[in-house]
Amino acid sequence: MLTIGMLGGMSWESSAEYYRLANELVRARLGDLHSARCVLFSVDFAEIEAMQAAGRWDEAGVVLAAAARSLVAAGADLVLLCTNTMHKVADQVQAAIDVPLLHLADATAAAVTTAGLRTVGLLGTAFTMEQAFYRDRLTAAGLRVLVPRAADRALVHRVIYDELCRGVVREESRQQYVAVIERLAAAGAEGVILGCTEIELLVRRQDSPVPVFPTTRLHVEAAVDLALATGAASAGSG
Repeated sequence: MLTIGMLGGMSWESSAEYYRLANELVRARLGDLHSARCVLFSVDFAEIEAMQAAGRWDEAGVVLAAAARSLVAAGADLVLLCTNTMHKVADQVQAAIDVPLLHLADATAAAVTTAGLRTVGLLGTAFTMEQAFYRDRLTAAGLRVLVPRAADRALVHRVIYDELCRGVVREESRQQYVAVIERLAAAGAEGVILGCTEIELLVRRQDSPVPVFPTTRLHVEAAVDLALATGAASAGSG
């Protein structure tokens, strides 16, 4: 089994989900007492969030690139950037390390394509919904991406930072998110990407009128696939 490096803390609530899911998936596939071989570098999210708000993306990229190098030094064979928003600096992080960075948008696009869908709604932080770095990656994979109207984007963003990143899950917010999803579906979305790792704490599959694509789970599944398949191939060749 390869060692998965998790670059997390943005927020730690979703990073905990990464850790839980990785271990559950490995146990499900290998059985017995097996668990994921992984290392975690958890940053101080307050520092990263301040950089986001001020538009200091290059500075944030430097911080995350250094953290990624620490993961590789600790033995990581591949790295997950455990946040959708900070994939804005994914190229900067990948350039700093000599192991693969599994891009979250690629794992998500593959799942949407496998499901046979082409038009999807995108929920996430305002940065993810409104800037090109994430949507363009999905579009390059052949998808048509719809984002909510301005008022809905503001709602989705506020709930992420004011509630979910602080461990607060409110039924009222769940219903508001469902209404946003319903409006995206009415606009033509065949499915909805939960494009912020915290949203899975709020929105469940049964809450949505269309298929949802939980990016945290999809990202971890891709990592476990690679860790087990590559590890098995290396063992076989040895």
